[in-house]
Amino acid sequence: MRVRLAPSPTGTLHIGTARTAVFNWLFARRQGGSFLLRIEDTDRARSKDEYTANILEGLQWLGLNWDEEPVIQSARIERHRTAIQQLLDSGHAYRCYASDDELTAMREAQAAAKQAPRYDNRHRNLSPEQQ
Repeated sequence: MRVRLAPSPTGTLHIGTARTAVFNWLFARRQGGSFLLRIEDTDRARSKDEYTANILEGLQWLGLNWDEEPVIQSARIERHRTAIQQLLDSGHAYRCYASDDELTAMREAQAAAKQAPRYDNRHRNLSPEQQ
């Protein structure tokens, strides 16, 4: 069993993140599994190294140790791009061409109809010419 914590370094360690970390760490230890840490730094505008350091220090202060080197998501971007291209090439994913305004209108219409927000797959079956 592998349990992970994936904080976003867009601020200091939050009490909710600390709580989740404690529960995940305890669960992993109880099950004989691994506790992993993945830093979700993909929000490049708000992520800061000082916040990452604060999160790591806070977890260590709590006595929580992780079993592998932390994964830094931004360091894996090429791996993600390759996986995305494989999904597109195999037909298991498709591109969305909706504008921000279209997506906002879609969410507003769903809210007005008391529906859960979701993408409506409007570009799923576009031909290559339409794309």
